[in-house]
Amino acid sequence: MLVNNAGYGHEGVMEESSLEEMRRQFDVNVFGAVAMMKAVLPFMRQRRRGHLINITSMGGFITMPGITYYCGSKFALEGISEALGQEVKALGIAVTAVAPGSFRTDWAGRSMVRSARSIADYDAVFDPIRAAREAKSGQQLGDPDKAAVALLRLIESDAPPAHLLLGRDAVTLVRDKLNAMSADIAAWESVSRSTDH
Repeated sequence: MLVNNAGYGHEGVMEESSLEEMRRQFDVNVFGAVAMMKAVLPFMRQRRRGHLINITSMGGFITMPGITYYCGSKFALEGISEALGQEVKALGIAVTAVAPGSFRTDWAGRSMVRSARSIADYDAVFDPIRAAREAKSGQQLGDPDKAAVALLRLIESDAPPAHLLLGRDAVTLVRDKLNAMSADIAAWESVSRSTDH
């Protein structure tokens, strides 16, 4: 079994955030996780069993202004996890992307990298979100000890899911996103279908 938990958050409006900051975010959150999976897969494949667990985020399903690079990296890891799971299932290897909501960790505190603000046009959308995140840091709903118990249940499962949300906020926000996507698909279905031969 492998649990890929290394990662960090980058906070910053995309236009204000450098490409180098994006590369670093993806190097750690995506390329690092993939490198670890590639390192252990030959052994799991040889044994015909194993479980790869990638800690993503509800930010791999939902988005919010000011963490564009972070969400992009977690969306990427969700997609890689799901596709890899299809590649290795017949080999006895499971892949689960675990997407926590807000937990009482230091993610929003000193471990977060923040880009400097420079464009006033973004103040109205970004400043309230940054203030709310800073105020909530240390008061998040999720309990890391209970997340560990949930991971143990996942590890013991004979039929682990491809995706596992952790936290009431993650369940609510992801469900809301899926409902909104479903409504958009229905509203634009005739346009979508009009492009076929």
